[in-house]
Amino acid sequence: MNALNRDLKKLTQIIEEKEAGRILKDSYALKFHIMPKVGWLNDPNGLCQFKGKYHVFFQYSPFDEKGGLKFWGHYTSIDMIHWKNENTALYADQPFDCHGVYSGSALIDENKMYLYYTGNVKQVGKHDYVTTGREHNTVMVVSEDGKTFTHKELLMTNEDYGSEMTCHVRDPKVWKEDNMYYMVQGARDKKDRGQILLFASEDKIVWKVINKIQSEDVFGYMWECPDFFELDGQKVLLLSPQGIEADGIKYNNIYQSGYYVVEGDITTSEYALSGFEEMDRGFDFYAPQTFIDEQGRRILIGWMGLPDIDDLYSNPTTEHGWQHALTIPRELHMKEGKLIQQPIEELKNLRSKVVGLELKENNTKIQLPAHTFELELMLETLKKDLKIIIRKGAVLEYKAEEKVISLIFDECGYGRDKRSVQIEVVKNIRIFGDTSSLEIFLNDGEEVFTSRYYPSTEENQIEVEGIELNGKLNLWEMKAITIEN
Repeated sequence: MNALNRDLKKLTQIIEEKEAGRILKDSYALKFHIMPKVGWLNDPNGLCQFKGKYHVFFQYSPFDEKGGLKFWGHYTSIDMIHWKNENTALYADQPFDCHGVYSGSALIDENKMYLYYTGNVKQVGKHDYVTTGREHNTVMVVSEDGKTFTHKELLMTNEDYGSEMTCHVRDPKVWKEDNMYYMVQGARDKKDRGQILLFASEDKIVWKVINKIQSEDVFGYMWECPDFFELDGQKVLLLSPQGIEADGIKYNNIYQSGYYVVEGDITTSEYALSGFEEMDRGFDFYAPQTFIDEQGRRILIGWMGLPDIDDLYSNPTTEHGWQHALTIPRELHMKEGKLIQQPIEELKNLRSKVVGLELKENNTKIQLPAHTFELELMLETLKKDLKIIIRKGAVLEYKAEEKVISLIFDECGYGRDKRSVQIEVVKNIRIFGDTSSLEIFLNDGEEVFTSRYYPSTEENQIEVEGIELNGKLNLWEMKAITIEN
């Protein structure tokens, strides 16, 4: 522990103790999502299960609810329902990460946890901070117990990524395969082309670039937060590209998150990427990361937020000293070449006070037992329009003739308006509603909408409107996850 580390730790504890009460008074504070103790939260990092315990690290700025100097916050759990706040794990306390402990990942190997991340440095002077003035350093720390970490080891600097790269190379994701270690990092080259750099290592410490992964045509200027894995016999590359123009109802957010299905061997030039597919159609989803747990499940958690949205929409939680959260954990599968996201089974343990209804009328009104709920709508057939109105502020609307389903907000969206996706048939809808968030899963996770919203606390009703509706509706109150501080 150096002096800066010591003082940052003290300051973090002081601000958490001083400001925690403001969050407790906020009616929009989330009940079954991970959110910051105070301040700002963004990308999930270092997701893993280590010695039977789940670990979720995340970008954390305790001093400024609108973003600022970033550390790594840290929660642990044995079941992803009961959590413990392990306090800040990594501080920006070294010359190579003094302006932020940026995103990274965990590798479990040799009965140890290896954390890799990007150390951010912004140099003083006249710089554009794209080609000059920015350091993105690759750093490693090790833990034998998941709580205490070794000294930070600087592994790579900008000079190690290639002269054709800009200063923007970041977000290492590491895995082991066939006695070799591999790492992908998001990158932007000097021609403003987004891509992924692939590194290899024999010892987890000395890394070399062995390939570049990029689309046939330029697709954005920067590819952030990469993740690569094999799932149900198919290779998948997750990423969050920046600089994509809207195309009808596609790519409507400022930045996107999605995936390519990969054919061939990414360690050689003999690979091919499918078309890019968006993972989430809502307003607030970015920087997803996955891990395999001890049951063999591929689980994803994303950031329920987006960077650089200040001129587009906002979150009134800033008035209470906090902003953003993580999504619920989702189990992934591949089905007919499409990535499927399903809420983890453990979330059923939060259900209580079930209400079951047969849909026989054109209009069904249901009084919610609380501001937190799970709704499951199972449809035998849906040949006509459907509208689900949630707390008089959000509308999920299906237009049968257009075969389009949309999520629409009024003023409770705080600038969020409408997002849509084309879908041939709607078989079922599953909605997780927290005090200020919605996560909507269509057709067992074939399509997903994730968004924040801020309805009146006095509104507690769901209304289902449709013609010739046949099916069943289940509704549960959702209990809160527990967090031990």
